[in-house]
Amino acid sequence: MAIVLGPNRYGKAETRVVRVTRDGGAHRIKDLNVSVALSGAMDEVHLTGDNAAVLPTDTQKNTVFAFARKHGIGAIEDFGLLLARHFTGSQPAITHARVEIREYGWRRITGGHSFVRDGGEVRTALVHCGDGGESVVSGLTDLVVLNSTGSEFHGFARDEYTTLEPTDDRILATAVTARWRHRSTTGAWDDSYAAARDGLLRAFAETHSLSLQQTLYQMGRRVLAERPETCEVRLALPNKHHFLVDLEPFGMDNDNEVYFAADRPYGLIEGTVLTDDAPDAPAAFE
Repeated sequence: MAIVLGPNRYGKAETRVVRVTRDGGAHRIKDLNVSVALSGAMDEVHLTGDNAAVLPTDTQKNTVFAFARKHGIGAIEDFGLLLARHFTGSQPAITHARVEIREYGWRRITGGHSFVRDGGEVRTALVHCGDGGESVVSGLTDLVVLNSTGSEFHGFARDEYTTLEPTDDRILATAVTARWRHRSTTGAWDDSYAAARDGLLRAFAETHSLSLQQTLYQMGRRVLAERPETCEVRLALPNKHHFLVDLEPFGMDNDNEVYFAADRPYGLIEGTVLTDDAPDAPAAFE
């Protein structure tokens, strides 16, 4: 039996970089969490400890800061592509670079330099650059949404352990994690992101849901139908359960008015929606 080295990668995870752009008295903040993972001709460092092919992870961190100063930070997709292309283009041993970015939003309070952190979703980007080509995946996480009606759940399978009662009127709530794959590595990223996000929200609001799976499909379908630059959407939707509180012990009824919001355990619905001509998913999507 032979023992061999399998797939591997290394990098600097979660470099926090904040770039302040000062345009006179009006400032702009870009607040990112950047993770880099590199792979390539790395056999010797694992097998013998020879570091000749290893670009230190500290150097990767420094590159993030230097690029923020040298190039500024616009759309996170563009910033990720700059980094990925740099690592694969400047290091002969590096054949693949994976850059994952989370962006935290800030809103101006008043004047030009006071801000409040957005409490909503986090924008994400996942960029891959290597000998198999380049790819860009945009997305978001922690987009919390709720429908107070317009959702049902019945007709499900039952066995001896089933206690859940069917319902034709329930609260449907989730914290959306969505990622959508682009057909190319050029685009108006900010406009595309805003439109895809809007499509997700409208599909959630406009779908009379018989299951969270049905809602997931309609959300992914809406993005693909309205945004031709995309070819695949992956969604993870935790079901944020809301249970009617039994108020009969207090002599009160409860006509879908008072709920207990449970945080765990929760159902987790995951799925992929894609066009029939979507190319094979690149490594960046995995």
